Amino acid sequence: MTASSSRPVAAQSLPSTVADAAGAEREMANAIRALAMDAVEQAKSGHPGMPMGMADVATVLFTEVLKYDPSAPDWPDRDRFVLSAGHGSMLLYALLHLAGYAQPTMDEIRRFRQLGSLTPGHPEHGHLPGVETTTGPLGQGLANAVGMAIAERHLAARYGADIVDHRTYVIAGDGCLMEGISHEAISLAGHLKLNRLTVLWDDNHISIDGPTELAVSDDQLKRFEAAGWMTLAVDGHDARAVRDALGQARSSDRPVMIACRTTIGYGAPTKGGTAGSHGAPLGEAEIAAARKQLGWPHAPFTVPDHVLKAWRDAGARGKPERLAWEKRLAARPDAASFGAEIKGGLPPGWRAKLRDHIKALCAKPVKTATRQASALALDVLAQAIPALVGGSADLTGSNNTRAKSQAPLSAKDYGGTYLFYGVREHAMAAAMNGMALHGGVVPYGGTFLVFSDYSRPAIRLAALMGVRVVHVMTHDSIGLGEDGPTHQPVEQLAALRAIPGLSVFRPADAVETAECWELALADAGRPAVLALTRQSVPQLRTRMSDENRSARGGYVLAPASGARRATLLATGSEVQIAIAAREQLEQQGVATAVVSLPCFELFDQQDAAYRAEVLGPGSVRVAVEAGVRTGWEKYLGDAGAFVGMSSFGASAPFEHLYPHFGITAEAAVAAVKQRL
Repeated sequence: MTASSSRPVAAQSLPSTVADAAGAEREMANAIRALAMDAVEQAKSGHPGMPMGMADVATVLFTEVLKYDPSAPDWPDRDRFVLSAGHGSMLLYALLHLAGYAQPTMDEIRRFRQLGSLTPGHPEHGHLPGVETTTGPLGQGLANAVGMAIAERHLAARYGADIVDHRTYVIAGDGCLMEGISHEAISLAGHLKLNRLTVLWDDNHISIDGPTELAVSDDQLKRFEAAGWMTLAVDGHDARAVRDALGQARSSDRPVMIACRTTIGYGAPTKGGTAGSHGAPLGEAEIAAARKQLGWPHAPFTVPDHVLKAWRDAGARGKPERLAWEKRLAARPDAASFGAEIKGGLPPGWRAKLRDHIKALCAKPVKTATRQASALALDVLAQAIPALVGGSADLTGSNNTRAKSQAPLSAKDYGGTYLFYGVREHAMAAAMNGMALHGGVVPYGGTFLVFSDYSRPAIRLAALMGVRVVHVMTHDSIGLGEDGPTHQPVEQLAALRAIPGLSVFRPADAVETAECWELALADAGRPAVLALTRQSVPQLRTRMSDENRSARGGYVLAPASGARRATLLATGSEVQIAIAAREQLEQQGVATAVVSLPCFELFDQQDAAYRAEVLGPGSVRVAVEAGVRTGWEKYLGDAGAFVGMSSFGASAPFEHLYPHFGITAEAAVAAVKQRL
């Protein structure tokens, strides 16, 4: 083992007693290899190579180092294990089965990659206890783990090491380190000195196309060292070296990367060490030869009793520590609040405080940008919800994401509740997923809406997992003005609305902004985007309501004066344009209603009768939004009109841009009259 070179130290000869132990350990690792070969072969698809190559490393980690209890998989103080190289999912499924988790059973392993199984092609959070996050898109798991490590340090600062004292381990592959998100993630982790984070790099020199030298020649150890990490290099098939490295990592004052030099498809006589073992079944003949080479004579999906017992004994070692931890927690006066926060609960009274804020707005209306209205809401929420941890990708002053009461979360003070992420949208979004998955933290982060494209992969995974993260995305249209089309989002709202399971809020004024914050935080099983303006908008809601009117996704903001002939639908800053158009139409004798649609997703969940009532059956429908038309068709039908963007924007003051692109009250009026 070395801290400065990627050349691993060779294994030395062992005394007989140690050799016996090493033999038993190798047999435990071979159980992983056999299950991986068998499951991939039966499914006729999958990735056997990585599980076979990293089996020795994973065996040491799960039998000697990792703190967990299979009988209580949600134990808050367990170590977190993230398989960032999610294509090697059979490694994780084999580990969970062997260590004694209730699932997956051997039958589920036999059903690997089949419809309805608990063992999908890539690990999916929520399918199995022990799967801490959904991985597969390479690098995302590594960045999730950075978020988990941040959450651990933050909660340890708040509650003390007596009940928050765990670590985060990651297995990452060459692909994870090639993806750009890894640069942002390791840089952030190094900056924050997250010394409870350890990355085990599967340094096997193989990717799908062949040897990694075809595409990359980075010195990964120097790369991590430059980011402030401690680095070690070991032979990944030498259990002693792996054990020693993991022990050394525990005393580091920085995050640690251990380069584990492995042979992909270890044990496969002709495909081992080649791309042929990466992403395809080995084939019956190769598996038979591998069984012989590994000294594993057992039938497919069979683990001998003595091997299984050794694994189950190793898995059971964490139970006494977990029981002792539960006693310590029960003796604390804050046990209930800690437990509630870990499970995603919010403290009593937070909604009442936000309602008081809305009441104050109605009493004294404000004309302000919705990003600034968001800041007003955050000043209330940050004090009402201690678990709220915010941040921004170097746009704090523009996003207005830092509440007055928030102190920075840094390497000097992990107890702060505001993160300066730097220009790292990829890592910020993925780290927020990790914080939410860890529990005890309700994360939100800010950037410009146009840069949601950087955050999109992590947002999609948040929606797939059903975790609560809030993305505050400001400068939401051509209304941002002079920065021009590079920064003016046009297609982003439609693209975000296309993600299943994501709530996209675009509030029209300060009251709707507060309501949308309430809705985003109240739903612990869904991520949200708040699309907010740079430019000021009038407060259209001035009467206090007993209900959150935005909760239904859309509602009649201004009713028609008589039998409705026209309906103007709008979101965000364009609602004021719809209101102005309504006034003109009403003056011309056209009874017109204005519908505010702050959230398509919530509106679509309402019953058909309510949706019809809001949309106005038989009325002419015209939508106004400073984005593309995509997604509006379901409300407009074939006869409706859309007043919005069909091109990129331009650089100019926003007051000039709206008439230039025809997004005006007059355009909405003309569209209605043309269709009457």
